[in-house]
Amino acid sequence: MTNIPVNKDEIFFRIALGEADNVGIKTAKKLISHFGSAQEVFRLSGRELMQVQGMAHNRAAAIAGFANWDKVEKELNYAEKNGIKAISYSDSLYPNRLKHCEDGPLVIFVKGDADLSANRMLSIVGTRRVTEYGKSMTRNLIETLVPYGITVVSGLAYGVDGEAHKACVDFGIPTIAVLGHGLNKIYPPVHTRLANEMVEKGGALISEFSIESKPDRENFPQRNRIVAGMCDATLVVESAARGGSIITAELANDYHRDVFAIPGKVGDLRSEGCN
Repeated sequence: MTNIPVNKDEIFFRIALGEADNVGIKTAKKLISHFGSAQEVFRLSGRELMQVQGMAHNRAAAIAGFANWDKVEKELNYAEKNGIKAISYSDSLYPNRLKHCEDGPLVIFVKGDADLSANRMLSIVGTRRVTEYGKSMTRNLIETLVPYGITVVSGLAYGVDGEAHKACVDFGIPTIAVLGHGLNKIYPPVHTRLANEMVEKGGALISEFSIESKPDRENFPQRNRIVAGMCDATLVVESAARGGSIITAELANDYHRDVFAIPGKVGDLRSEGCN
């Protein structure tokens, strides 16, 4: 049995469980459901954890031997000092649509006051190499959404993501960016001002990653499931036949959400995925 810290909230232990080696989201949720809390999970020995059906020895050992409490403490201290909320999947503030996704994060970190469960939510994604056509279509579409009380979700990347967020700021639509790194940085850095404007105007920045996480390539496909899972529908503006936008569209489809696409010119590689 590991020596666990005392006087800590449940959110502390859920973050820790997410940090434990070899313990995926589905396993962590299963353990919390079985034992009642993440704190109780850490009180148990590896042998006791192995009583859960399907529990692998390496996972049980990783939890029983977990010692990286300082990292969790650092994460929560940073959040408190910087106005960031740590929200667990069972919290009422957690995006309600994402609760229905079994691979939804254990904990998300949120900066900003946007309603994460707004009545109408649309994710807009597309190529980083957006054309003038793509920019125009994105902006025109968002302008038409103004009367309908829609919140727009995207990934703050170059291209369509950035254009969508900028248009939302200009037209007064709440917009949420899901990041592929911790909330102690903005990537790409050129979007730092945009990110601040989004938060100031009722939007938000979201991440499941710790402040020690870098914007590594493998993080972005992982964050796409949040972009898709938070929303009623996903719209692809411009996309090649393969890429992050198509991954997001496929995830949305797997979550039984609507998927839309803006058609492009026949033969245009940057609209091949849409067409």
